[in-house]
Amino acid sequence: MTASAAHVALASHEHESEHQDQATRTLLEIRGLEKRFDLSGDFLEQLKFRRGRLVREQSHVHAINGVDLDIHRGEALCVVGESGCGKSTVARTVMGLLRPSAGEIHYDGERIDHLESKALLPFRKRMQMIFQNPYASLNPRMTIQQTLEEPIRLHQPGWNREQIREKVAEVMTSVGIAPDWGVRYGHEFSGGQRQRIAIARALAVDPEFIVADEPISALDVSIQAQVLNLLMEAQRERHLTYLFITHDLSVVEHFGTRVAVMYLGRVCEVATTRTLFAHPRHPYTQALMSAIPKLEDDRPQHIRLQGEVPTPVNLPSGCVFHARCPHVSERCRREIPRLIATSDGGQVACHAVEEGRIS
Repeated sequence: MTASAAHVALASHEHESEHQDQATRTLLEIRGLEKRFDLSGDFLEQLKFRRGRLVREQSHVHAINGVDLDIHRGEALCVVGESGCGKSTVARTVMGLLRPSAGEIHYDGERIDHLESKALLPFRKRMQMIFQNPYASLNPRMTIQQTLEEPIRLHQPGWNREQIREKVAEVMTSVGIAPDWGVRYGHEFSGGQRQRIAIARALAVDPEFIVADEPISALDVSIQAQVLNLLMEAQRERHLTYLFITHDLSVVEHFGTRVAVMYLGRVCEVATTRTLFAHPRHPYTQALMSAIPKLEDDRPQHIRLQGEVPTPVNLPSGCVFHARCPHVSERCRREIPRLIATSDGGQVACHAVEEGRIS
């Protein structure tokens, strides 16, 4: 073998090893994910008279519009954005609580978005969810013991009563709840205690991936740090991977490994937490970062966005942010930007960044 051939073979082997390593690291892949909610009602409600003619009109809420995301093993990927941007819809679609209108979801190399309930059951054990409202996520007619036993009985049908009780006691202790509280009902606990119970329920089946949909936003500020630290401790001890939905950037800075910024159902930017806070690239991300209160006198001036937020019922053409962007061009109005790789290992969907008009 010649030196050049050996060099080509070595480069090819390195590229293949890198691709395999990336595939091994990636736990969840989301490709071209879309979700639309029908506003039209039944067939008769869709029929309208327009200029003397009977026509059928359909309208939809375009909640997610072509989302691409990779979630790596052991990380906490935070998804941020303003209310209505599609964060929670992504979370619920990933968990199978909503059926996607288009796109694919792959978990550990297997496609799961098209599976029926029975086929999805083995993945339910590996994937768990913590909901936003601890006052609504617990069944008021079940004791805490019954609440925590239910998922174990479903996913471990061969366990006897003693094994189930031991597992419930173990997870209750791990989240700072006394096992003898199991005889009580959810309404007897505070919001922070209820959310600890919800976390214990998610951990009861020993999952490897947890979707947390704004799990601390409904709690008092004094309790939020405790619950957040509990989630971080569980991640270290159980080697968990998180998809963490939040609108609180201070939580992201404390908790997240990487951050995905969404606007009107699309991903604008993906970067490591440190990179995003130090050097945001997308104009929308820059506006978000500038809104964080800081004590420094020399911080950049707060960016005030102009215009109104478009409605997800009638999406704008091209880039969904173009009506409020200070760097808009004609291309932005016509063409939807794709996520492109950046020099610091992130991704950004912006024509102005791609063309070098902004750094």
